[in-house]
Amino acid sequence: MLARIYQPAPNPMQSGRANTRQWMLEFEPESQQKIEPLMGYTSSADMRQQVRIHFETAEAAVGWCKREGIPYTVFRTAEPRRRKAAYADNFAFTRKSPWTH
Repeated sequence: MLARIYQPAPNPMQSGRANTRQWMLEFEPESQQKIEPLMGYTSSADMRQQVRIHFETAEAAVGWCKREGIPYTVFRTAEPRRRKAAYADNFAFTRKSPWTH
């Protein structure tokens, strides 16, 4: 059983960064999902797919994996570069191209 440690991506429908500061631990699936013939639902016999553990830092998650003897992989994501902009910059005299409609 291999564990994945990562920071969840932000919600694409919102501009906020809620629930992206914590680190999440999930287990890799050990068995394939199969489709139920009657209803078409997907199911699996692997119960570890349902386990998600939240940690404040990646080091806390790695420490927990080492303490429990679970092999792990840490996925680090790059922080997005944010450009600071203000509405007043649209009307600045130092603007390279004139603001028109």
